[in-house]
Amino acid sequence: MDTLSPFVFVTLVTLISGAGGTGVGGLIGALFKSETNRTISLLLAFAGGVMTAMVCFDLLAEAVDAAKTMTDLGVLIVIGAVALGVAVVYVLNYLIDRKTRAEVSHTADAAHPETHDDIDELIHADHLNMHKRHNDSKLSLFVAGIVMACAIALHNIPEGMTIGASFAVSDNLMWGTGMIMAVLIGLHNIPEGMAVAVPLISGGTGRVKATLLTAACGLPTVLGAWLGFWLGDIGPLGLTMSLGFASGAMLYVVFGEILPEAYLIYRSKLPAFAVMVGLALGMFMIFI
Repeated sequence: MDTLSPFVFVTLVTLISGAGGTGVGGLIGALFKSETNRTISLLLAFAGGVMTAMVCFDLLAEAVDAAKTMTDLGVLIVIGAVALGVAVVYVLNYLIDRKTRAEVSHTADAAHPETHDDIDELIHADHLNMHKRHNDSKLSLFVAGIVMACAIALHNIPEGMTIGASFAVSDNLMWGTGMIMAVLIGLHNIPEGMAVAVPLISGGTGRVKATLLTAACGLPTVLGAWLGFWLGDIGPLGLTMSLGFASGAMLYVVFGEILPEAYLIYRSKLPAFAVMVGLALGMFMIFI
């Protein structure tokens, strides 16, 4: 640790949390492809609980504390940053969904819910697999792959921002808030990696290639960490905006995508209990 600069340390930790977490999930999905939507549903719900605890009990509290050093009404700045994070991710997701929705027969059905109801829709693997089945041109496959990569990046960049900003306010890089965030996000990335790998394999991608592609999906987390670390290091306003924006983006992903999908792909009360377990684990890791 003494030989590594803080920037390099943050990069390595985020790489393990992002690419490592999704890669482990991809490996699990490749080895146990027979798992059902029930497994994915419960793991996604659990991850949603962890992320909610992280945002509500740590990130937003840090953002408010930073904002109050500037003004007594700093909470309004935090609310604005959160709203901006929600709006940006919502609009980008809307544009991606509008691009793919009409092309996939299942999602184009008028009876289909407004949100995703299958594991391959969250990251638009259904769109890529459709082009593969139809033997479409390499350009169509490339565009579908770019769309899928953008959908995944929308999830991972805000996660990386929270890690980077948390490291920026940590007095102890090894044992501070940043490391806790990295561990929690790494846990969250495991079921997300499974959700990426399983539809890829079902669409004909080899298990090894699917695992490597899934790990690569975690790389945008590093970009987010660099941005969050830089913003968090330039002063209270940068830290407030970074934590608030990332919190808003993550809250939208959790409540607008992950939890609705978890309930739709496994219609039971069990996902609710998985959320509670995730909340409890997140609180335990934050407050111990």
